[in-house]
Amino acid sequence: MDIAEFIDARRSKWSALEGLLAAAQQRGIKSLSLDDARHLSRLYRSASSDLLWMRAHGGSAEVTEYLNDLVGRAYALTYPGKKPRAQDVWRFLGTGFPALFRAEWRVFVASALLTFGGAAFGYLGMMFDPAAAYYLVPAEHLKLDPVERAKEEAKNETASADQQAAFASFLFTHNIQVAIFAFALGVSAGVGTALALFANGIMLGALAQVYAAKGMAGWFWAWILPHGIPELTAICIAGAAGLILARGMLAPRGLPRRVALRREGKRALLLLLGTFALFVLAGIIEGTISQIHPPKLPVWFKITFALVVGGGVYLYLFSAWLRKDTSAIVPPS
Repeated sequence: MDIAEFIDARRSKWSALEGLLAAAQQRGIKSLSLDDARHLSRLYRSASSDLLWMRAHGGSAEVTEYLNDLVGRAYALTYPGKKPRAQDVWRFLGTGFPALFRAEWRVFVASALLTFGGAAFGYLGMMFDPAAAYYLVPAEHLKLDPVERAKEEAKNETASADQQAAFASFLFTHNIQVAIFAFALGVSAGVGTALALFANGIMLGALAQVYAAKGMAGWFWAWILPHGIPELTAICIAGAAGLILARGMLAPRGLPRRVALRREGKRALLLLLGTFALFVLAGIIEGTISQIHPPKLPVWFKITFALVVGGGVYLYLFSAWLRKDTSAIVPPS
């Protein structure tokens, strides 16, 4: 059978499938009778075979494209998948994410140790060799004198709501990029993730020492901690997700490496997704409270606020009452 004869012989079935698809898409698949639904299924399988035949015999691009579209529509109608619902998102954030975090707390601790190990390295490096600031301190802070900055901030008016919103949006986007970067580097067997976490900690520690050396440690931590606790927690969780990817590569636990990586990858991705809520919280605080400096908001108030926020974050992640919810989905490790 040549291609023209094949098309003429099959055209009526394609038209019938197209008609059933149009009816189902307009009124819903449940509007079809049982016979029509069965007929649609048979026509779908037949059209899939026809598409393969056309591709194998070098059929015209136009007909092949038409069949590809027809089969795609039928597949989407037959296997629609599960659409995420708002209640599923809330359920994940309320129970699934904290339960998964608790199950992987050891990896989180490893990620936090890498970050704060870097912070200690940066702090001590600046203490013993201030000239290392060029390598350790974030570039935008190299020319800023902490005392002069505090004086300038004390004179400035509080930023407008629009400015605060824009700043929070920028920080949210930037921090999400840092988290995804730390997560993605897990495919380097965890080496890249470990280096990214350590380097992020170095900048924090070095900057803390710059302010401490000028007698501005309280001012610095009042600036950093309100948003820094949820932000650093989220970054460490994202780093933990990267280390979980590495675990799938290096310690498959008797499974084929591909299977282990896919299983661990699902856990890691869910952990990463859970951090978005923490980044939203950090971005809102960083665009508002963190940018209101003494004397408008005294150091003691901002530190107290930071401790309350931090306590709330870790109560959410570790609270025992969440463990009572057995419906939380924690993928097997």
